[in-house]
Amino acid sequence: MKGYCLVFITTPVDKGEEIANYIVEKKLGACVNVVKEVKSLYWWNGNIENDRESLLIVKTSLEKFPKLAEEVKKIHPYTVPEIIALPVIGGNGDYLNWIDESLR
Repeated sequence: MKGYCLVFITTPVDKGEEIANYIVEKKLGACVNVVKEVKSLYWWNGNIENDRESLLIVKTSLEKFPKLAEEVKKIHPYTVPEIIALPVIGGNGDYLNWIDESLR
């Protein structure tokens, strides 16, 4: 099996679909799920923040991840965007082949 990963990216609610479209159009991800709204609590500048965000779940290859992270950072409005990759250790072979085909 080739290397695949799921990438989690949080965005402002009004930017999620725009960033998801960018990722798919640039063939940096085969599919992006946009979870319209999640509640995020986190430390920022010494304070606990409590925000509504969108969560993007990107299906991509390990090979594409560095470019995906680089490109998202260019267009993302956050100073320090969350871009976290988790390895895929298995999956439906047909789906994984579809990821490969979609990223060509």
